[in-house]
Amino acid sequence: MPGMDPGTQADVIDALTGIKPGSALDALRNRRPDARDQAQASYRALFAPEIPGEVTATERFAVAAFVAGLHGDAETAAFYAAGLAASGASAELRRAIETAIAAAKAVEARGPHGSFPAGPLSRENTTGPTHRVAAETRDALGSRLAAAFDHMHLLVFHPRDAAPAALQALLDAGWSTTDIVTLSQIAAFLSFQIRVVAGLRVLAGPG
Repeated sequence: MPGMDPGTQADVIDALTGIKPGSALDALRNRRPDARDQAQASYRALFAPEIPGEVTATERFAVAAFVAGLHGDAETAAFYAAGLAASGASAELRRAIETAIAAAKAVEARGPHGSFPAGPLSRENTTGPTHRVAAETRDALGSRLAAAFDHMHLLVFHPRDAAPAALQALLDAGWSTTDIVTLSQIAAFLSFQIRVVAGLRVLAGPG
């Protein structure tokens, strides 16, 4: 996706997958036009909203870059890193986010980990490491983003362990309840987008 503007109206999934107009994958996606349009509308609502609220563009792309880094999709991570830069994020902040991603990826966290309520699913309980942003990186990120990154790691690798205390940490860092909904939507959208792109790349075959 060289040269693609993260704020463009072009279809992001098409760009990340390398789908060309008139190609077989283009025809395949056109079989579900509503799904295609809704995915792009979700991207715009999260990253170029008409009414952005209290979550800045820099914060939105920072969280997305971190989540994409956790998922390990290089092209998607690069796309959101470009969006972060375009949002006006300082070089210092971008370096801190890169450091946070590298540290989080160094933790063994194949996931998802966590425990189900007592019952038949308990046999699927798994333990795994949790991750917190290091103090020096936390200072560079600021308290809001540091808390958001801690929470994103929880959502990606420990979704079963989400608890009121985790939400309280976000509130304590200055995120409102509405902001927290936005953060959760970004995490869910990235998970969806990355999986769709991965599936389309498989269908596309060796390029």
